[in-house]
Amino acid sequence: MWQIWLIASGVFIIIEIFTVGFLFFWLAIASLISMLVSFITESIIIQTAVFVISSAILIFATKPLMDKLAKKDKTATNVYSLIGKKAIVIKEIDWASGKGQIKIEGEVWSAKTNEQVNIPKGTEVEIESIDGVKAFVKPIKENVGSTN
Repeated sequence: MWQIWLIASGVFIIIEIFTVGFLFFWLAIASLISMLVSFITESIIIQTAVFVISSAILIFATKPLMDKLAKKDKTATNVYSLIGKKAIVIKEIDWASGKGQIKIEGEVWSAKTNEQVNIPKGTEVEIESIDGVKAFVKPIKENVGSTN
C-alpha cells in the first residue's frame, strides 16, 4: 500500500507545480505521512484517517502564515494604484449624465461621481474607485462644486 501513497504524493507535487495556491504541497506531505503509517499498519481506514487528519492540520496550521506572507507582497498595480490619488478635472463632471474627464499622471480618464454634485473644470478631486474605463471621484472638500 505504501506505493500508492508514494504515487499520490508525486501526483500532488506535480499538480502543485501547475497551480498558484499552496494546497497540494500539504496533500503531498500528508501522503508521505500516510505512507509511513502504512509500514506500521495494513488498515486502509487508519491510513486514510491519518491522511485526512494530517492534511487538515497542515493546511489549517499554515494558513495564517500563508495569508500573512501573501498580504505582505500585495502592492496595488496598474489602474488600482490610482485609487486614493488626486487628479484635476479637465471637463466638468456632471453627476446626472455621468460625463466628465480628469487628468492624472498625464493620462486622461472618463470620470463620474457617486455624489449628487457637479464638479467644475480645474477642481482637484480624489479617485475613489475604478470601474472599467471610468474613474469614480469625489471632490476634495475645499473644492466642492454646485449641486442640482
